[in-house]
Amino acid sequence: MSFEEQVLDYAGAYGQLTPIGGGDPIPLVKDRLLIGRRGEADIQLKFPNVSTQHCRLTLEHGYWFVKDLNSRNGIKVDDRPALRKRLDPNCKLSIAKHHYIVEYEPQKLGAYGPPPADDDYMDELMRSSLMDRAGLSRRDDGKGGKPDGKRK
Repeated sequence: MSFEEQVLDYAGAYGQLTPIGGGDPIPLVKDRLLIGRRGEADIQLKFPNVSTQHCRLTLEHGYWFVKDLNSRNGIKVDDRPALRKRLDPNCKLSIAKHHYIVEYEPQKLGAYGPPPADDDYMDELMRSSLMDRAGLSRRDDGKGGKPDGKRK
């Protein structure tokens, strides 16, 4: 392997964001990255619709996760709005109106077994009632009332 190949291999040790529609790939050089418009961001996207601190990428158990940092124009994963979501290999990450393919190999980053739980799934699960989560339905109380205790 040449020196240049070693540098490129190291630079993208954690994967890369490849702009959809052209442009240079953005290497993911550490396991926690701030994406934003200004200088303190690890990955600077100098577009007016990108917030100063737009989102954060974190590597957890070999998988990348993205978290919106209360940005004005939000993030999407595979065209669905998200607050915090697992980024599966080759998914589409949209930061404001800028779109990227997330390229990485979880096994090379320490992943084993099934992927960790996706936070959007957990949020939706937690919004439902315990009865719904257990797969149980409410039944009539036998007194002519509805399950909430009110009479018909």
